[in-house]
Amino acid sequence: MPKTKSAQKAARAAARRRLRNASVKSATKTHVTRAEKLILANELESAQQAVGVAISALDRAAKKGVFHPNTAARRKSRLTKKLNQAVLSSAGEPQTTDVETT
Repeated sequence: MPKTKSAQKAARAAARRRLRNASVKSATKTHVTRAEKLILANELESAQQAVGVAISALDRAAKKGVFHPNTAARRKSRLTKKLNQAVLSSAGEPQTTDVETT
């Protein structure tokens, strides 16, 4: 238990922030997981909407300070990359890789 009044107040505030951050983080992770499952199930129309919701949730979490902005950007990038690969593979086009051939 903190000894000073200001430390006690800071501990209470930290506990409130921790609870709030946990709910935002959990909801964000749920949106991302839902989008990934739709991508893997090859339900691309639903997946595109779910990815939009997940990206919005990641942006909100970064704005609130729950996630670092770079973490949110990285997660959005990975999710978008998965969606784009699924769209390309369903279209029957060959997948491109980052490896250069000479």
